[in-house]
Amino acid sequence: MRLRPSSFPPLRAVWLLLLWLVVPQRSAKAETGVSYKFADYRESGDRIAVRSHYGLVEQTIGTDMRLRVNGVIDAIAGATPTGQPPETPGGPVPLTTIHDRRKAWGAEFFRQFPRIGVTLGAANSRESDYVSTGWSLNTLTDFNQKNTTLLLGVAGTDDDIKVFYQTERAKKRTTDLIAGVTQLLDARTSVVFNLGYGHSEGFHADPYRLIQKRVEIFPGVVLPRTFGENRPDERDKWTAYAAVNRAYPALHGAVEANYRWFHDSFGTNAHTVELAWFQQLGARLTLRPGIRYYQQSAADFYRIDLEGTNILPGERPNPAGPFFSADYRLSALRSTTYGLKAIATLTEHWQLDASIERYEMRGRDGLTSPSAYPRAVLVNVGVRLTW
Repeated sequence: MRLRPSSFPPLRAVWLLLLWLVVPQRSAKAETGVSYKFADYRESGDRIAVRSHYGLVEQTIGTDMRLRVNGVIDAIAGATPTGQPPETPGGPVPLTTIHDRRKAWGAEFFRQFPRIGVTLGAANSRESDYVSTGWSLNTLTDFNQKNTTLLLGVAGTDDDIKVFYQTERAKKRTTDLIAGVTQLLDARTSVVFNLGYGHSEGFHADPYRLIQKRVEIFPGVVLPRTFGENRPDERDKWTAYAAVNRAYPALHGAVEANYRWFHDSFGTNAHTVELAWFQQLGARLTLRPGIRYYQQSAADFYRIDLEGTNILPGERPNPAGPFFSADYRLSALRSTTYGLKAIATLTEHWQLDASIERYEMRGRDGLTSPSAYPRAVLVNVGVRLTW
């Protein structure tokens, strides 16, 4: 049996690309260049390992247009929980081996008009059992002598999912909206506030995740059986994001702090707090230590198994319910990511960066086995050439 290779924290590549397209990035001088980045994500205990190669090409066209094209190739292998409970309470959860290869690309075209900047984006991600195509449109409008910037954006995806018990591919479609404002308070301080809404419909379950229930096979004979999970076929989500950036010239540094609130119709509430410090050392080196804390409540339909319920799962997902899943990613949990990034400007045209981060996830419900939650190290190395 093979599980969908989506049990590791980084988002699906097409979503990374769409977020990169629709959310305004830290301002930088427009220029032509190429970038390459290698990322190695490795969970302890021979769990999931992901090796990724990222490429970016940027081309400035005249004084008011820019084209960016990004590509991603990653290889995924290792062991991940099936969704079955451990044989003994609190013991190791059953694992199965997965492997896959993913290719994705994204492109954006930016045009600056007198007061408004418009960006059009497209992205595509392909795996052996999942194909996602996305698009995005966002605008940035300046007010108040360019001290205030208004963001309005929309993005969507159209996904085809190969499900092992269906002859035709399942479908899922998403639409996301974002609105926000960036305000320059003074020469050293800026604040950001964004609101987002998303709606998706179609196949939301992971076809390779299982849930267990003891069933009477014959009179007096009860055996554990596994069934596929069943999630709602629609999902709404709401987000709020706030950030502050403050420079300290006397310290040759700057601080960046942000908070993100998330709620969805699955019943999940989540909070993310992130803090980073940028320290300039000399003219060519910047260090960025940072920490990120995340906490979520469980989805309404999360269960470690179906024991003690009157739920009798069918052979296929039922949009009418009842809904259930033993995927640990839907449980009440918290995670912490902390690490250090170094950025070295070698010459006017060459820049190197490297980072190492530690990722730790833990459960909060007291029921899910601690062995379900991963711990990992993420290493990134990148190079950028501009001209």
